[in-house]
Amino acid sequence: MAMSYGARTVIAVDVKKKPWEQKPPLHNRWHPDIPPVVEVKAGEVFRVEMVDFSGGGITKDYTAEDIKRYLVNYIAYMAPRTPRLVVPIDLKKPHWEQKLPFHNRWHPQIPAVADVKGGEIFRVEMVDWTGGFIHDNDSAFDVKSIDLSTVHYLSGPIKVSDKDGIPAKPGDLLVVEICNLGPLPGDEWGYTATFDRENGAGFLTDHFPCATKAIWYFEGIYAHSPHIPGVRFPGLTHPGIIGTAPSKELLDIWNERERDIEESGLQSLKLCEVLHSRPLANLPSPKGCILGKIEKGTPEWEKIAREAARTIPGRENGGNCDIKNLSRGSKIYLPVFVEGANLSTGDMHFSQGDGEVSFCGAIEMSGFLELKCDIIRGGMKEYLTPMGPTPLHVNPIFEIGPVEPRFSEWLVFEGISVDESGRQHFLDASIAYKRAVLNAIDYLSKFGYSKEQVYLLLSCCPCEGRISGIVDAPNAVATLAIPTSIFDQDIHPKTSKLPVGPRLVRRADVLKCTYDGNLPITRNPGASS
Repeated sequence: MAMSYGARTVIAVDVKKKPWEQKPPLHNRWHPDIPPVVEVKAGEVFRVEMVDFSGGGITKDYTAEDIKRYLVNYIAYMAPRTPRLVVPIDLKKPHWEQKLPFHNRWHPQIPAVADVKGGEIFRVEMVDWTGGFIHDNDSAFDVKSIDLSTVHYLSGPIKVSDKDGIPAKPGDLLVVEICNLGPLPGDEWGYTATFDRENGAGFLTDHFPCATKAIWYFEGIYAHSPHIPGVRFPGLTHPGIIGTAPSKELLDIWNERERDIEESGLQSLKLCEVLHSRPLANLPSPKGCILGKIEKGTPEWEKIAREAARTIPGRENGGNCDIKNLSRGSKIYLPVFVEGANLSTGDMHFSQGDGEVSFCGAIEMSGFLELKCDIIRGGMKEYLTPMGPTPLHVNPIFEIGPVEPRFSEWLVFEGISVDESGRQHFLDASIAYKRAVLNAIDYLSKFGYSKEQVYLLLSCCPCEGRISGIVDAPNAVATLAIPTSIFDQDIHPKTSKLPVGPRLVRRADVLKCTYDGNLPITRNPGASS
């Protein structure tokens, strides 16, 4: 696992002890002669723990008697309502030695590793989506050489029942509320990367074929990177993946339609000529397959490994939706396809921009979720309309929470559905968004950044992507809005030559490997070098 970059705890609280038994001691008066109990240095990130104002005198009991007694003297400390840890992670162990096994496929027969009941607050911990393969070091070779058949590493499945112990049933709607989340204590760092064009690729892989990596360190809600200097922003932490297990019928639908696009898409889809990410779909494969409690090498494992769907795209069950606003207070309404729902989650992000354009493009990290579930009986039919030939062709509903960073000034870049060669496409929002991202990259590179730095930044900073126009033939219009306050310099266009915006020379750059393939590279003849 990666090195720890957490805040140093300078004042710790033991919740099992009374206030007067804490070390270091507490105080409840202001006076110049009260001596300090610890020392810190300027710029150091440190952690201070504390009891509540009553020193534990006010309890969770459903009575006011404790308040009455508190006014007289302290009473015994009562532990708060803490979430039950149902999926733990030991940062000192590799992924294959964890107490509960991970899984990296969707299949109805992957057994649950934990059970929870409706209304219960529970905690799920998870490794980063590569299982700790990407390290906090001075090389991008781990990104270049990663075996992508093994991702994503998901925690779960978790069987969900109502308060009476009756499991969720197919046709129900599972309500998942995100009560709290964050990086795992002691592992407060993350990374953003682009894959090698011939091993993972990405949205702009024809422009950026090399594997690159930037490391980010967390200071409370903020992230900064030595590889992209002059930038600091608050993260909107969220799970990239959260979903329920598919039924066998739904799994067969996925595999059939994705096999068709992989086998015939290159010949039939014009978009493949402009977006160069390959393969077009990641089909079931035993290579790199992890199936939780199902033992590898058994006939059951062999059968399921050939059927189980990869976790790469989002689908009817939720899955890899990468919605950056699913943070504290959010609710996800997931369709239930198997008994117990079999909820799984993973791929934690400290921050992400709309689109996660570099593929490994959020600030990827290990983390935890504290969740609460409820069940709406028969909710699929009641609230979700099938958009396809079967009742299974439904999609989740997401309710955004009230917590997010506040920005007041944005610089917005537009793109239209005309590709880099000047060829017109018909109302293609993907081409338009590609143009918007490329326009932003080229613009910000005038301010002292390499284009690789900007590409990674636009993938992980809290930028806003929009389909601004989808009706005015022949051009779709997409926009990318970047909060200007994340930069330590003014990035606006200026009429005055002084001060000159692009004067800053950045010596640091992202970690980068060479590209050793021979696929053609797209170049914009009008772009700056």
